[in-house]
Amino acid sequence: MIGPRDLFDLGGSVALVTGGSSGLGRRIGFALARAGAAVVLLARRADKLEAARDEITEAGGRAACMAADIEDTAALEGIAATVGQAFGAPDILVNAAGVNLREPASDVTIDSWNRTLALNLGAPFFLSRALVPGMRQKGRGKIVNIASLQSCRAFANGIAYGASKGGIVQLTRAMAEAWSRFGITCNALAPGFFPTELTAPLYGDEAMLQRLAAQTAIGRNGELGDIDGPAIFLAAPASDYITGQVIFVDGGFTAK
Repeated sequence: MIGPRDLFDLGGSVALVTGGSSGLGRRIGFALARAGAAVVLLARRADKLEAARDEITEAGGRAACMAADIEDTAALEGIAATVGQAFGAPDILVNAAGVNLREPASDVTIDSWNRTLALNLGAPFFLSRALVPGMRQKGRGKIVNIASLQSCRAFANGIAYGASKGGIVQLTRAMAEAWSRFGITCNALAPGFFPTELTAPLYGDEAMLQRLAAQTAIGRNGELGDIDGPAIFLAAPASDYITGQVIFVDGGFTAK
């Protein structure tokens, strides 16, 4: 019988976290490492990746990093082929990389639309698909996508971002349908407002932050530590019978 601690033990697992150089991706990488996983952080900025990796290893965790641009979906097969060099093939994938260009509908171009959907929606699917064979060989896999409040709410200047995050909810269900029978579950976290690079424009407006906090049921915006438990849960054996679901980590923003 699996004990309560074992349900959340990631020892022996290998996790790949995209967007791992900053924000929620970086925080999730740290959380998975503390739970026992060997973590590979992937993003574009090598200096920030190396700093994050070093912080994990200095705390006693196992971490490596890989600088790559996953917006280029044609490169994802190659990334999947090399990412296992550090610790072996990943059995946990967190698709945390993303972009929000915050353009009014009238300013959205074909290029900005395509960039948003390629990174926020295309990369999670094609990278996941490239890693599924390795997960099937291990007989287990956990894929965690990052949804958003904009998966179900419309915000100003977010038409392309909202479309991509609405799509990630259905993509999560479709990936669960395709791969769960092989022991590979797929779920998503939908964060509320957290202090990250992506939300930096909001965090410069104290009045706006207070209004957003007042829209939650809890009465405050998110702190980075609030993402740790849900991320570990979806990566751990505790969630083995959960797939195709979205957990809103938003302090009750969508409940009101």
